[in-house]
Amino acid sequence: MEIAQLERLQAFVTLDGSTIRELAGPAWSPVRNQSLAEATLPAGGETAEHYHPRAEEIYYFTSGSGSLRLGEEEAHVRAGDCVVIPPGTPHKLFNLGPEPLVLLCCCAPAYSHEDTVMTGR
Repeated sequence: MEIAQLERLQAFVTLDGSTIRELAGPAWSPVRNQSLAEATLPAGGETAEHYHPRAEEIYYFTSGSGSLRLGEEEAHVRAGDCVVIPPGTPHKLFNLGPEPLVLLCCCAPAYSHEDTVMTGR
């Protein structure tokens, strides 16, 4: 049985600029078709807009508040909110609050840099 302990996981920065700790992923755990990570965006921070041609994402916000742009639509997000991001949908996250914006991100198939396309916005 594999048990991931968040506080022991090594953080890394994804292509969009967020800092993540992967709780489950094909590179090191038995999971094969998805990934789960905690992402953190510092106060005043924002990700680079991007999309994933193959992966569907689910964002579940656990603390903080901000704004999420999906395509041309933008909405306020906060702890307790859950958003589904369909494959191919450009998205960008903004932390508008005074504390880190933290979320769980599930990707199916699993997150990979190769499935991340930067839009330049």
